[in-house]
Order: sequence, then C-alpha cells, then structure tokens
Amino acid sequence: MRCNGALGDLEPRVLGDDALGTNPALVHNAWAFAKHDHLDRTLPDGDERASHRVQASAHRKIAAGIAELIDKLGTTSKTSWCSACFTRSDHRRLTQGFGTIPAYLCTSCGSPTLGCAGAGCANMATRGMSAVPVPRYCAEHRHDIPGFEKASTNFGALEDYHEFLRFERRNLARGSRIATVSILSAGALATGALFAAPAIGGAIGSLSIAGGGYTGAAASSYGLALLGGGSIAAGGLGMVGGTAVVTAVGGALGGALGSSVTAAYIGADKSFNIELITPGSGVPVVVANGLFSEGADTRSDWKRLVRGRYPDSPIYRVHWGSNDLGDLAAMLKAAGGQPAVALGIKGLAAKATKAGANKLGPLAPALVAAALAKNPWHTARVKADRTGVALAGLLARTDAKRYVLVGHSLGARVVATAAETLARSKNTPKIESVHLLGAAIGAKGDRRLLDKAVTDAVHNYHSSNDLVLKYLYKTAQAGQTAVGFAGFRTDFARIHDHDVSDHVAGHSHYLENVQLN
Repeated sequence: MRCNGALGDLEPRVLGDDALGTNPALVHNAWAFAKHDHLDRTLPDGDERASHRVQASAHRKIAAGIAELIDKLGTTSKTSWCSACFTRSDHRRLTQGFGTIPAYLCTSCGSPTLGCAGAGCANMATRGMSAVPVPRYCAEHRHDIPGFEKASTNFGALEDYHEFLRFERRNLARGSRIATVSILSAGALATGALFAAPAIGGAIGSLSIAGGGYTGAAASSYGLALLGGGSIAAGGLGMVGGTAVVTAVGGALGGALGSSVTAAYIGADKSFNIELITPGSGVPVVVANGLFSEGADTRSDWKRLVRGRYPDSPIYRVHWGSNDLGDLAAMLKAAGGQPAVALGIKGLAAKATKAGANKLGPLAPALVAAALAKNPWHTARVKADRTGVALAGLLARTDAKRYVLVGHSLGARVVATAAETLARSKNTPKIESVHLLGAAIGAKGDRRLLDKAVTDAVHNYHSSNDLVLKYLYKTAQAGQTAVGFAGFRTDFARIHDHDVSDHVAGHSHYLENVQLN
C-alpha cells in the first residue's frame, strides 16, 4: 500500500492492495507516520523535531501491526458493537489468534478488537498491538459511553438529561475510567506528543481541514492518528490539555462520539446540574452563572432578567465548576483585588510570547498550560469551555427546536462555547439568541463561528467599570482585553455590543441592572 499527498492533506491518495487500503485505521496511521517522519527529517534539531520523531515511531508500529493482522484475516465474522468507532459492525476473525482469546478486525474502522472481558457481554473491546493478550472491557463496561443503544438517541426535555447519562452497565474498569477523566484535567502535559481517548480523536477528526472532514469511524481513527500515540488501533489513552479540541466535537454531537465526550466532561465535574427555575411554553432559555455568583441563589435575579425579554419561556440554570469558581473568587478577595498576586502567574505570561513560541514550537501552548495547571483562573476557564461543550451535547439530544442562551462572566464563556459547538452540527437545535453579560472572553479572535451560531443575534453587554475583567482577565490572559470590558468591536452583522457602563458599576452588578435586548 502506498499513501501519496501533500503535508496539509487530510486524507492521502491510496494505491495498492485493496485489503490494506480499505482499512481506515491502517491508512490514517500510515499517513500520520508519513507526516511526522517528513517533519522529523526536514525541521531543525530541537524539541519539535524530537516530538515528531516519537510520534512517527508510534504510528509506524501501529500501522505495521495492523498490516500483519490483515494478512491473518479469516472468512468468519461476528456482528457486535465496536468500542473503537461506537458502531454496530462486523468483526472479522483472525485465523491466528493469540493464546485462547480470539482476535478480530472491525470492518467499519479497521481497529483490532476482541471480546469484552465482562461476563456474558457480547460487545467488542479495543485490543492493543501486543501479542500477549490483556483482558479488556467494552466502552459500556468502561463507562466511556452511557450505552451503545442510546448513545445516538434523544431524551426529550432538557430536565430529563439525567436518564440519558445513566450508565447501562456496571463499571468493570474503574481504573481506566479514572484515566479517562484524568486526561480531561486542565493543563495536563505529555512528553513529546498529545494523546487522546477515542471520543476526543473523533472530535478532532470531525474538524473541517483542507476542505473536508470525517464522521464516525473515520473521524475516530484519523483524529487519534493525527494527535499521535493514542490511536484507537492501540486502544491507548493519554492526555489532551487545554481547550484546543473541545469545540471540535460539534460535528459528532448527536452520535456516540458526542455522547462519550459529554459523559466524560460532566462526569469530571461533580457540581454539574441543570435546574428548571420556572416552567413555560415559549422558547427555552438556558442561563449560566460565573465568577462570584456560582453557588449563590440567583434564581430571582435570573427570572427578573429573562422574564423581561422572554415572558413565556421556561428558564433553566446550569450549575458548573462550583469548587473552581469558589477558589478563584476566594483567592482574588484574599489578595485584596490584586490579580497578579491572586493568580500567582507573574512571569508565566512571557512563556506565551512570540519569542517563547518560536523557541518551543507547537509545544509552547501545552507548556504554558502545564505551568498554569494549578492556577485557579486557568482551571476555571478550561472548565467553562468544557462545560459549554457538555451543554451543547445535551441540548443536541432534546426535542426543542430552538434555545436562547444567557451567561454571566465565565458563564458567558460557557454559553458562547455551547453556541459555537452547536453551530458545527447540522441536525441540532438552533440558537435563536445569545446574551453575554460581563463576558470573560478575549476580544481578539475569529468570530465567524459565533456569528453563524445564532439565527437572530449575539448581544454583548460590557462595562468599563468592570474591574475584575479590567485587571484579573487582562493579567491572566497576558494582556488580552475581555469583550465584557470593551466589547467585541466586530463588523459581523449578528454580533452587537451594548455599553452598559452607566448602569453596571462592577462585575457582580449585571443581573440586576441590565435589560436584555
């Protein structure tokens, strides 16, 4: 088999043996090897080149291993759920097994599989490349997804989301579950390469790169091959730090990949909850608290704010990141309002400068994330993005056709991320409007996706009296200005700034002093 193409091509041109060229996991790992090997041979010596060398070696091993297994394919097969691509597919048995445990290849994604080690379970688990068989559990018994059958189904009203997240089977791989959650921790750093769980790989694979993207099995195998080292073919887990991939999951929201990401993110935040504040018959409105308000009883404030604009709407409040938001607020107050002292990040911002990035190459963001991993601002910001993705994953599975999203502070970041994530999916509910109050979002950035996310408008309410955003956000974000302080200042037709400085005296005064447009 030969893979040809340019370095930036998402998918190569495949020539040669059909049995090899039609195996997605093999093709994508071979293509990832080619890219990393090329960069290893052409880049100057340094950390970046060494990283590509490590990843090239990992992909080469996986591709070669799958090729050997293809030579051993037999004629018998079994139909079962695949824990690599989350589809019900045929698995062809190998003529030469490993010990007493039969080995298979999934005909959908091409990944090596074997029967789940759970007693009486007919699902297939991912199998490593080692010749020594290791008992493995399926995605249901690992609690990677709530259940294969319901992973692609809707659950009705938003308040019924608990039933969707209820796992169908007992967790037989609790240690693996801990590993899955740990890779979602803010700022984790892996040496040489980023790794990911299958769902995250699927999220990356669904991105539109070079004019195209993948879905389903192809998204899983390509996404993990692209990230390096954690390919589903190897059944491996590693880490994915920061927020570079969270909004990429939009294209897979309604499927099993989206289910896996949603379950993992919500499972990592024990404070996550969606509360129905008041019922109604209009378009549902979802609100999210932020800094200084999470954990407080703000239901009356939200009802007043929302009812003034949407009098007949049911109102849902998203609870999230209680511990992280509380720690951040407490540290800021203890430091007497001095952001640099509270955050403990003096000098760290320099690592994200242009000079630092040139020295560290693509590892620079990960290194900065690692340095800030224990910083409460960084943790809360990452949790906000992931909560936004999880919220989008739940909204995508409800029966409602439209939603309005409202958020304050880091809660504004939650709803903006949710809207952008939903904008990547064709079959999810539409977001009518987004209202951002004192939003902890950087003013610089490409706003096309946010503009595309709404059918009506994005309303951004900002105040020059917001000292939290003026100092804390700017210090934590290495000099960036928050849109909640100065506005988006964009020409996109659906994004509107509203200066509420005459009415809002500080970061905690939006809910009682703003009227929604």
